[in-house]
Amino acid sequence: MKNIILASQSPRRRELLTQIGLEFEVHPADGEEIITSTDPVEVVKSLSTQKAAAVKEELEPQLPENWLVIGADTIVVYDGKILGKPKDEADAIRMLRMLQGQTHSVYTGVTLLEEGKQTTFAEETKVSMYPMTEEEIAWYVSTKEPMDKAGAYGIQGLCARFVEKIQGDYNNVVGLPVGRIYQKLKKEESF
Repeated sequence: MKNIILASQSPRRRELLTQIGLEFEVHPADGEEIITSTDPVEVVKSLSTQKAAAVKEELEPQLPENWLVIGADTIVVYDGKILGKPKDEADAIRMLRMLQGQTHSVYTGVTLLEEGKQTTFAEETKVSMYPMTEEEIAWYVSTKEPMDKAGAYGIQGLCARFVEKIQGDYNNVVGLPVGRIYQKLKKEESF
């Protein structure tokens, strides 16, 4: 049985891992995220690797036996632009204006890091949003829900009223493609 460490402070990622029955510890990754590419797949893979490696390095002296660190990062991409978490309410409004009435992609990169082995992959899900009025955007931003989420929305929260359809893994949009993670762990006998 692996001692799983989640390198994330995201409550949504914790909920998703708990939902599939994994036991794990949480140790958020500190440090600056360095983006060296404009390719969304490479960006999320690199950021997830950075997070997993930072936690491994920080915990190195006291890592438990049979450890496995899970690092993850999620971005929203529309029209070739990467949308991270909004800087402020004006930035959230700007992002939602872009996304409303359109289809965009959500990418999550995942790194599974253990002694002598690393597996990194990216998952893409397409999300189509209904048109939103300026009043709806202002109301949604006023709820503060968009402020800590890539693309300025949470599909599992109040923004669900504006989601027309998705193509791909819903959990990926929430922040972690847990089905794919479980299958990788099972294949590698890492749990």
